Formats: sequence, structure tokens, C-alpha cells
Amino acid sequence: MSQSNKVIMLGATGAVGNNTALTLSKMPTVKQLTLLGRSAATNLVGESIVQHKVDIFSPKSYAPFLEGHDTAICTLGVGQPSKMSQEEFIKIDKNAVLDFAVACKSAGIKHFELLSSVGVSSTSSSFYLRTKGELEDALQELGFEKLSLFHPSMIMTPTNRYGVSQGIALAIMPFIDPLLIGSLKKFRSISALKLGSAIALNLLPNDDSQDAEVLYWSDFLELSKDI
Repeated sequence: MSQSNKVIMLGATGAVGNNTALTLSKMPTVKQLTLLGRSAATNLVGESIVQHKVDIFSPKSYAPFLEGHDTAICTLGVGQPSKMSQEEFIKIDKNAVLDFAVACKSAGIKHFELLSSVGVSSTSSSFYLRTKGELEDALQELGFEKLSLFHPSMIMTPTNRYGVSQGIALAIMPFIDPLLIGSLKKFRSISALKLGSAIALNLLPNDDSQDAEVLYWSDFLELSKDI
């Protein structure tokens, strides 16, 4: 991968995506950071940053902005899947993401990074995990030179964003995490800051680069160890 990157991103206003974009905006190897979304990320400034308000469900609205970028990052996703219909979840978390990836591939983008979830599988009995697994299968079929799939478990935010269930998780995960050892470490929680930074820092040249990679908790910590 080149030492200098032009990065385009969908989802920079979410908790993880915003930390990804903030890290990218401070990286000297990123010469341009193009942000696409329904609204602007108001806390992001810098000479490298270009923002476009687009219809995330219409590739035609953002296709003109894709060419010339090396890496595409998608952190788009529903914060509370249980609060919406399955159809609406599929529209946002699967169809909109896949449409973005197809457009990126057509524009010649070589590296695609996706914020996904631990446990995803197209054969899962869980609707949430199965839908995301179907998306990942479709992304692999597109044939990017490099595909990076980030599989976090519980994402820790500084404040409770989604009510009682998240409040309970934020309170108990620091006590549960040390009990998750060995192969269970991938289910440990990760802060939005660490995860977002890991996604950004995965742009750096890697001698172990491969066509597709799945990254878990230990990978997030390694990538963001200097944050």
C-alpha cells in the first residue's frame, strides 16, 4: 500500500466513525479525507478534509466523488437494530453499504474497510448477524485488492447513547472483560476511540497484507497501541 493515501468515508458522524475520521485527519500519510453523509461532521477541520452531503441510499448522489481514492471506509450502521423493522435494518446496514462498496469498486478503489460485528455469519440463526454475514459474503465477491472487516463486540462510549440496555452493558463490561480469556478475548469490549483509531491506522503499509482480513479485539489494541 502506498505511503500517501486519499481516503473516502461513509459514516463519519457515528461514535466509531467520528473517531476514525478524527484520527485520519491527523495522519500525515492521508493527503485527502473525503467524508460522505446525510449531514456534515462539524467537529472535523483540516486542509485534508472535504465533505459532501449525499443521499446514502442513492449511489448516483456520491459516485462523482469516488474516483481517485485509494481506500474506502464504511462505518455506517444502525445504533439500535431492535428499534426498527427488519426491512429498515436491511436497507441501512446491508443494502446501503453494499451499494457504496459496489460504487467504490467500480471507481477503482483498492482497499475497503468495514465496521461489522463479532459473530457475523450468513448461516447464523440471528437475523442481525446473518444480515451482516450476507453483506460480508457479498463484499468478498467484489474482489477488492484488500478487504478489512472489523469485528468488535460491545463498543464502549463515554456516555450512554441508547438507554437502559446500553447503560447496563457500559457498567458491567469492565468487570466481565477480564473473565474473557483465550479464544473468548474477541468478545471483550472496546472503546469507540480505540476502535475508530484502529480502523484509521490500518491504512499504514503492512507486510502481511492479504486479500481479506478479519480483525478482532487483540488486533484493535495492537493497531491503536500508541493512542
